[in-house]
Amino acid sequence: MLINSAILGLISEVNMYKLDEKKYKNAILYFCKNVGKRGVWGKKKFYKLFYYLDFDYFEQHEKPITGDVYHKLPMGPAPSYFDAMVNDLSGEKKIIVSERPTGTGYNDTVVYTTNASPDMSVFSEEEKKMLKAVVRKYGGKSGTQLEKLSHSEAPYKAVEEGEEIPLELAHYRGKY
Repeated sequence: MLINSAILGLISEVNMYKLDEKKYKNAILYFCKNVGKRGVWGKKKFYKLFYYLDFDYFEQHEKPITGDVYHKLPMGPAPSYFDAMVNDLSGEKKIIVSERPTGTGYNDTVVYTTNASPDMSVFSEEEKKMLKAVVRKYGGKSGTQLEKLSHSEAPYKAVEEGEEIPLELAHYRGKY
């Protein structure tokens, strides 16, 4: 473990941030519109975009944008409420979830596309800047590249598989 267990003990195990469904759903729509030419390919990539959205924002502003809780899974940090938000958007006909063949021996890739535009009025100016920064910095990377990047960071390394990754660990990225 990179982070001293005493430091982890000081970090609350309870997520004190409220899930903001409006921001969450509109961030999904934003990424669908602004990452790639035909939507976002792969759930792994989407999971990492949200990890970076919340952890990068937390590092600068001491609060996340979506309020989601992230857990350490084998392929990297995973948000808890992403699938529920996508299901809601799919039911509202604002997002289309499809699968595309990847290759022999691999699972099909989930593709997220939309014809709906995000309501950007739900975001502050700083949050809009962060959405753009995440697209610019991480949007061109593959899910596998983002997986490797997230695995190299202190928040992922500091907890055991399946455990919640405290947002406060964002402050330790790049230091280990």
